Amino acid sequence: MRLLLAEDERSLARALTVLLRKNNYEVDAVYDGEEAMAYLGSGNYDGAILDIMMPKRDGIDVLCQLRRQGNRLPVLLLTAKSEVDDKVLGLDSGANDYLTKPFASQELLARIRAMTREQTVQATSRLQVGNITLDRATFELSSPTGRLRLANKEFQMLELLMCNPRNLISTERFLEKIWGYDNEAEINVVWVYISYLRKKLAALHGNIQIKARRNAGYYLEEAI
Repeated sequence: MRLLLAEDERSLARALTVLLRKNNYEVDAVYDGEEAMAYLGSGNYDGAILDIMMPKRDGIDVLCQLRRQGNRLPVLLLTAKSEVDDKVLGLDSGANDYLTKPFASQELLARIRAMTREQTVQATSRLQVGNITLDRATFELSSPTGRLRLANKEFQMLELLMCNPRNLISTERFLEKIWGYDNEAEINVVWVYISYLRKKLAALHGNIQIKARRNAGYYLEEAI
């Protein structure tokens, strides 16, 4: 699951990024409201954490523009503004939740799980293509012959392929969606993870294959 964190206090942004990544979230951090809108426009996120008091555009403005665009992305407002009127404004502007600073890390994680839960349920907790099933809740890949737990990026890559069977997904799309805009990962890292997934599908005697189209990308296909 990929989150956008918009927080202008850089030391806090760094600490939150570490916390979220340790809990299996992919995170892109930005430091003002204009950056937040630019990143959110990509459609690559499963949720957003927005500070309210940011330079250029505040979190409420970003949130209101998202909702005007019809974007229902789960949003948690994270702020030092703790007055009841501030909370009412944030929630009435379309926030899914509102958390005031200082806060406990476990509460933040619980609130993120809660605000993204409905989205996860709507997406269904399991994907199946051929004789392979991917459990989104446990990261487990299974077939009639066994099961394996995937690492975070392996899971995200296979989820993207299984959500789009037979559709070509470019290497650039994998990098953008899973490694993020600011990551310095080389393009061949995608091939490395594809190789890991192919080995795991083979170990489970999967009847689906990850195929490559030269200089274009990868797609998932049931074996004949």
